[in-house]
Amino acid sequence: MKKAIIAIAAAGMMASACASDGYGGSNETVRQGAIGAGIGAVAGAIIGNNVGNGNAGTGAAIGAVVGGAAGAIRGSSQDRANQRRYSDSQGRYYYCYDGRQDECYWENGQRRR
Repeated sequence: MKKAIIAIAAAGMMASACASDGYGGSNETVRQGAIGAGIGAVAGAIIGNNVGNGNAGTGAAIGAVVGGAAGAIRGSSQDRANQRRYSDSQGRYYYCYDGRQDECYWENGQRRR
C-alpha cells in the first residue's frame, strides 16, 4: 500500500512540473491542483490507516479529490492575480499575462491583435 501512496504522490508532483500555459508561463491552476492532489492522496491514505478500518485506498482517493480541488481553486486565484489590466484609447479594457504586450485578451476572452 505504501508503494501506491508514493506512486500517487510522485505522479502529482511530475504533473505539476509540466504545467505551463501555451505561452511559456506557468499555469498555476494545473500545477497547484496536481500538488494538492498528491498531498491530499498521501494525507488521505495516512488518515485512512489511522482510523482503524485499514482502507487506505479509499482515503487516498478522497484525499486526492479534495486536495486537487483545493489546489486548483488556489491556483486559479493566483492565475487571475497574474493578469495585468490595461485600457486602450477608447476606454476598453484588456488583459495581458506577465506584462507581455504580445499576449493580450479583451474582457470577453477574444485575443487582442
